[in-house]
Amino acid sequence: MLFDPALQKNKFRLLAFDLDGTLTQHKSPLEDEARRTLDALGKKYKLLMVGAGRCERIFSQMGGYPIDIIGNYGMEFSEYDPSSGGLREVFSHIAPCERETMEARITALREQFGFTEFAGDNVEFHASGCVTFPILGTKAQLADKLVFDPDRSRRRPLLPIVQAANPEYNVFVGGTSSFDMTPREYDKYQALDRYCKEYGYAHDEVLFVGDDFGAGGNDEAVYVSDIAFLPITDYRTFPEFMKQFL
Repeated sequence: MLFDPALQKNKFRLLAFDLDGTLTQHKSPLEDEARRTLDALGKKYKLLMVGAGRCERIFSQMGGYPIDIIGNYGMEFSEYDPSSGGLREVFSHIAPCERETMEARITALREQFGFTEFAGDNVEFHASGCVTFPILGTKAQLADKLVFDPDRSRRRPLLPIVQAANPEYNVFVGGTSSFDMTPREYDKYQALDRYCKEYGYAHDEVLFVGDDFGAGGNDEAVYVSDIAFLPITDYRTFPEFMKQFL
């Protein structure tokens, strides 16, 4: 649900964030201005990261920023531990994955789409059971990934085909050069809903801030839900957009 400042601005207790494309450039460190903005928001609201990657990876990319993190679309959750300055794992779920089957599916999709040249592995298998179809391969250069499909226009027409080939997964147009897959019971909305039930937040007390809200985006499930959504189209505008909540 698109954020309506006239109706919702003063209701929020929890601010939840995507990372790549929202607070930072993809796979890039958290910049000082974004950090200062989070510091200021944290004095008024509970802050929460809701990410597509692992909790530790998100924490590292943010330079050890003190924040609780939902990772892997809700398959992981870690709380910041001020005594250690690190994360304390609350839970980490693992789902089975038939690797040979997935290798065969991705190979067939590569041949169908013409993505047969890649660096590294054909498929990225995550410890959680999540899967990434890395179009440029697991060892592609970051610069190449950033320019491959930044507006997702190359991958969105292919999304229904990838979804049909992997019916037991949610499939997302991930980052700038991949498709991400999670077991059906995990997406950012379901993860945030479970968090709200566990920690006592009503949906109308939550604002989610994200950039990937288009068709197939990994924030889309929140965008089309009853949770207020503030869209960010350029991570560099994040500090300015958030001034209205301070």
